[in-house]
Order: sequence, then structure tokens, then C-alpha cells
Amino acid sequence: MFVPAENLVFQDDGLWAENILFFFSEQQSRFSINNDTSLEIPAEKTTDHSGGLLVNNQVEVLEPTYTYRSVHFIFDGLMLPLFGLEIAWKLALASCRYSLYYVKYAEHQFHSIVSRVQKTLRGSSDDIGWLQRTPGMAPVLDGTTRFLELLENIRNGEHTLPDSFVYLLIPGLFSNHGPLYFVTTKKFFSKMGLACHIAKIHSEASVEHNAWELKQYIEELYWGSGKRVMLLGHSKGGVDAAAALSLYWPELKDKVAGLAFVQSPYGGTPIASDILRDGQISDKETRRIMELLICKVIKGDIRALEDLTYDRRKEFIMKHKLPDNIPLISFHSEASIAPGVLATMSHIAHAELPWLPLPGFNTDGFVQAGRHQVPVVVPVSAALAVCALHLQLRYGEKSDGLVTCRDAEIPGSVIVRPEQKLDHAWMVYSSRKKDDSKPDACEMCEAVLTLLVELGKT
Repeated sequence: MFVPAENLVFQDDGLWAENILFFFSEQQSRFSINNDTSLEIPAEKTTDHSGGLLVNNQVEVLEPTYTYRSVHFIFDGLMLPLFGLEIAWKLALASCRYSLYYVKYAEHQFHSIVSRVQKTLRGSSDDIGWLQRTPGMAPVLDGTTRFLELLENIRNGEHTLPDSFVYLLIPGLFSNHGPLYFVTTKKFFSKMGLACHIAKIHSEASVEHNAWELKQYIEELYWGSGKRVMLLGHSKGGVDAAAALSLYWPELKDKVAGLAFVQSPYGGTPIASDILRDGQISDKETRRIMELLICKVIKGDIRALEDLTYDRRKEFIMKHKLPDNIPLISFHSEASIAPGVLATMSHIAHAELPWLPLPGFNTDGFVQAGRHQVPVVVPVSAALAVCALHLQLRYGEKSDGLVTCRDAEIPGSVIVRPEQKLDHAWMVYSSRKKDDSKPDACEMCEAVLTLLVELGKT
């Protein structure tokens, strides 16, 4: 069959256009355009062969699509370096921020270390004697001369301490571990026919706890004897007694005749403050050690030591002042730091050694086995001498080894400053080396209480 040439041309053109349409339809299913533009192809083919409009129209529609894709691809390629620069800039900023953070952290750590060192070196320099510097505190009077006169009279056998009072001796910190604490003084008073007691309190308890215990103890003594009570507190015992009067004065004002502070850290003590001060070098480690010793070993309360720091004493005194119109005496002393003190031993207890092969004799002259008491002596004076030397070299303050003289002066009290060098334990523990030419602790306590009785009469 003969087919005209022009028909072959038109057929080839139609087939070529159909192939072109199929190709672009496949490309439409594989690629997407950012602006969601899709290539639309008519559903039926055009059979108009006049001038080849089908081919030309399809080319005109598809050509802009490929041009848009090319431009978009080129634009994305040009933007890649910009994206890289942006990421690099962000990384640089983050690196700078972290560098500044570490610099500030290192600076903070450096200032913290410097502050800790300064706080440790400064210690209690700003706290010692704060009672004298605080405005509004009552003035003190010096009663040393009269005290020395009374002490001389006592040594000459003139005892004027009346039996119209009950005398209560209040022990200090860690006294529960010294069985002979105040025992010699109590026996001395009892031999004179005076009613004398040693307060049975937990010396390692807090000040407020012991204040409540003392309040009950005083009331029992008063109701049992019908006599008012004279208080003599040594060391922390004076602080506990002062707290009892400050907190419970309405209940005790008719039952207490006076209070004598003997070497009491009423204003605080640098020993406790330097050990427990926050913000100094190794403060947490030191506190853990003290908690282990006091709470675990001694079975006490860490607040017993905390209550003697300057911060706690300031807080308590400003909130609870001592009552007015009650006789007060402040007795403080200075420890000797001479080399001979290092050999002084303090007798703090007796140890019973049963069934030793040491013979004993009864009144009939027969040999019998018995219990033997061996004195327990400790170089307390030597340790306190070292502490006194430390406080003198570091702060330039006179002390008895634990309490500075300025911190032991209670506002509104009569001050007694003995000439004799006495450490903190001398008033409650007898020494193995006695000097009969000097007064002992029992005579000192009697003179202090005699002066307190005189103050109550004026």
C-alpha cells in the first residue's frame, strides 16, 4: 500500500511528540519543585497536524520548568558556603561562651580560695571582746581587791559563808568524763556544814537543753530545802546557768540569790569558733571530725560546742539578756606558759584495781586482800599552756587556755582578776604538785561565793 510522504512525516512528528510527553511525565513523578508547581499534560493528544503545534507547545511549557530547576540548584549551591559560614560562626560563639564560662568559674574558684585563706588567717580577731565594744551593755565593776581580802581571811581560818543558802556547783563541757570534777570543792563545803550540790546535767548537751535541766534542778533544791540557791558555774556551766536565768527568770527570780561565772566563755571562745567556723579552709572536714568525736565517741551533742562560738553567743545574748538586779561575778584568770607547767599533772579520776596481790591491813592487824585505788592523772595543764601560748601569739590575748579574759567579763557584773596564774582546769581539778603557800581551788570558790553573798546584801 502506498503511503504519501507527508503522512509519514506527520506520523513521525506525532510519535516524537508522544515520546516527549511520556519522558516529561516520568520526570514529573521523580522530581518535586519547591513552590509545589506540577507539570500538567493534557489527557488527550492533539491531532491537529497543521504546523506542528503539538511539539512546539509542549517544548514551550517544559522549557521554563527546567530553567527554574537549574536556577534553584545553582542558588542552593551558592548558599552552601553561606551555610558553612553560619555553622562556623555559631561554633565560634559557643566556643567563646564556654571559654568565658570556664574563665569565670576559675576566677570564682580563685576568689573563693583567697577568701577561705583570709578567713582562716583572720580567725576570731574581730570577735574577741565584742561584749565590750557593743553599745548599750552594762558597765562592769572591779572587785579584785575585796576578793583578795576575803581570800586572805579564809586562809587565816575566817569562814563567813552563811548556811542560809544552798550552793549549787555547775560543771562545764566534758565534765561527765572527769569523775572528780568539783568533788574536792563539794567535800570542802560539806565539812563546813554547808548544803552543797553538783548539778547532774549532761555537760555535752546544748545550752538551751541544760538551761531547762538547771531550771528544774533549782526548783527541786528550793522546794526541798526552803532556801534560795547560789549558783557557781565553771566554763560552759556558767553559760548554761545564765541561759536558765535568761529564759526562765519569772519562775526563778525568788529562788536564785546570785550567779558566779568562773572562767566562763559568756561572749564565746576562739577555740570553738576557729574549729567550727564556716567558710574557712577544711571547714567541712573539721566539722565531720568534731561530730565524730563528740557525737559518736563521747555520745554528746555537737551543739554543745556550737553554742560556745561567737556567732551563737551573739545571737543568744542579743535575744535573751540576763535579768537586772541579780548579783553577778565574773572570775577569769591567765594561764602560765612557763616551761615548768609542762610537767604538771592534773588528778581527774580514780581507777579501782581489784584483787591485786598487794597486802592491806585491817584494824586488828590481819593481812587482807582489798581493792586499791590508783589515781588517774592527765597533763591537762600542759595542754592548756600550749593553747594559751597559741592564743597569745595569734591574737595577742591573755587567756586561761580556752577562754580569753575579755570574753569572760559579763556586762553588769563584778570582775575578779586573781594575781595567781591559773589555767582553765585548775579550779575544778586538784594538782599533784601542791603549794601550801598559795590558796587552792576550794578556797578560791569560797572567796568567790562570799563576795557574791556580800553583793546580794547591798
